[in-house]
Amino acid sequence: MLKYTFYLVVFLFFNPVVWSAESGGYQPEIGYALSRNSEKLAEKFMVATANPIATKVGYDVLDRGGNAVDAAIAIQMTLNVVEPQSSGIGGGAFALYWDATKRQLSSFDGRETAPLAVSEDYFTNDDGTPKKFWDSVPGGASVGVPGTLALMEFMHKRYGSLTWEELFKPAMRLSKNGFPVSPRLAGAIDTVRGGSFSLFKDTSSLFLKSDGTAMVAGNIIKNKELYKTFKLISKKGAKAFYRGEIAEVIISSIKNSPINPGVMTLDDLKKYQVKVRKPTCIKYRVYNVCGMGPPSSGGLAVGQILGILNNSNLSEMGRGVKSAHLFIEASKLAYADRNLYVADEDFIPVPKIGLLKNNYLAERFKLINRVPVNRARPGRPSGSAGLLRALQIQEEGEGTTHFVIFDRYGNAISLTSTIETGFGSRVLAGGFLLNNELTDFSFKPRRGGRLVANRPGPGKRPRSSMAPTIVFENGKPVLLLGSPGGSRIISYVAKTIISIFDWKMGLQEAVNSGHIVNRNSITELEESSNVIGFRKGLEALGHKIKVRNLNSGVQVIRILKDGRLIGAADPRREGLVMGR
Repeated sequence: MLKYTFYLVVFLFFNPVVWSAESGGYQPEIGYALSRNSEKLAEKFMVATANPIATKVGYDVLDRGGNAVDAAIAIQMTLNVVEPQSSGIGGGAFALYWDATKRQLSSFDGRETAPLAVSEDYFTNDDGTPKKFWDSVPGGASVGVPGTLALMEFMHKRYGSLTWEELFKPAMRLSKNGFPVSPRLAGAIDTVRGGSFSLFKDTSSLFLKSDGTAMVAGNIIKNKELYKTFKLISKKGAKAFYRGEIAEVIISSIKNSPINPGVMTLDDLKKYQVKVRKPTCIKYRVYNVCGMGPPSSGGLAVGQILGILNNSNLSEMGRGVKSAHLFIEASKLAYADRNLYVADEDFIPVPKIGLLKNNYLAERFKLINRVPVNRARPGRPSGSAGLLRALQIQEEGEGTTHFVIFDRYGNAISLTSTIETGFGSRVLAGGFLLNNELTDFSFKPRRGGRLVANRPGPGKRPRSSMAPTIVFENGKPVLLLGSPGGSRIISYVAKTIISIFDWKMGLQEAVNSGHIVNRNSITELEESSNVIGFRKGLEALGHKIKVRNLNSGVQVIRILKDGRLIGAADPRREGLVMGR
């Protein structure tokens, strides 16, 4: 495994890289080298993704005059090919979009929905006990109605400038002619290739060699089924996915899953809709930090951590044990509220205004003492009266990716997409993996006689922690960021914002700095990082510490006052920044 002091980035050798409409798109030749600094400076436009091939595809779109939405579509389709374990058209996504012309921030919800046959007891056994998480992940029963493709088409119809068909060409080229397996993908394949993975023959045949061993870095994967899928969608639009022959393939794959067959129907696919949500924003220092509201908990929880810490002087305090203690305790308080209150607000009232009120967060800050609490209790913000709820305590998968784009016209996108765990449900349909997003619902619909807000339900969207974020100063975007990482996303994003604005770190330094995560239980410190030195001091205060790998994928772009752009990619994955 690569240690903290050495990181993998992929350098693209630009002369062999060509774009050809006739040949069908992007033809990369790549090599690998070690570096720990991917920070870049640009003047016109910039893109940062978790995969260098996807970054180059996005760069080419922007370089040819395409806008941020055009680049986002081409990037997402490319990621479906080269980073299939993390996202794709079989999953869901959230997007924050800044329209420079209208000076308007919008947030778009492409989260998966539960099939109409799903009840609140969907993940309980006949005796009322909850099913085991990892027993429920593989197979069609965990698949939610995908939303990523609908989101891409939704944004394209409103903001796209290049043709829909053109934006699919790079991904089509890569899926048809093949792409080199990256070290990260190779490691992911090796991790899952045993157990239930072997039951899914189509999936295994794509990612394993004929002798059953895992693909290794540099091996070429061709996905001709995905090429056919992309070709059909590029010509007929998303309707081919939600209503046509691809829809039939999806339903057949779900219902004929070798284990845990699902209940999704063609009608479930037809009824899927992208939602326009109001962004969740909070004032932090002189900045306005905006994120995604419910059904994601990301914007609210990041906002709460920052809002609680607004009552401290982290800048004067500096980065050390004392500030780490405050961050940990603020995180506990935010996660406690998240676990009680946040769910799909189309079904469940969420007191989101009360959760971000300054007076409420100031009162929460007063709960932080020198001695840490083992587990924080949720508060009672305004708007929460009469909400009979029980806490949800459950893991979330990390099969997620994030990218950020700033185009020459001043438009910006921060977008997080996912298929939930690595390789999702393991079910392959039309060359793409289907999500296991239904396992983001609480497996226990009630606790102690009270209902859990994030319990399953027909048509309901499971709670997420995805936190695409855009930070504003004086009404202008100054920072775009987000990360994969399951429920730890919240901590990764909050830490990066604090590092940049309170501790004045450079962008790459802020991304590289060690993670500290507490989801209202044990404090996790990132192994082989610069926060390990805080361990003794935190333990002396009473914190329970676990050192572990914290594999974020933070992508970030900063817009300077003179209009120049600085970007940084997380070296914990294979991210790359490009701009001009």
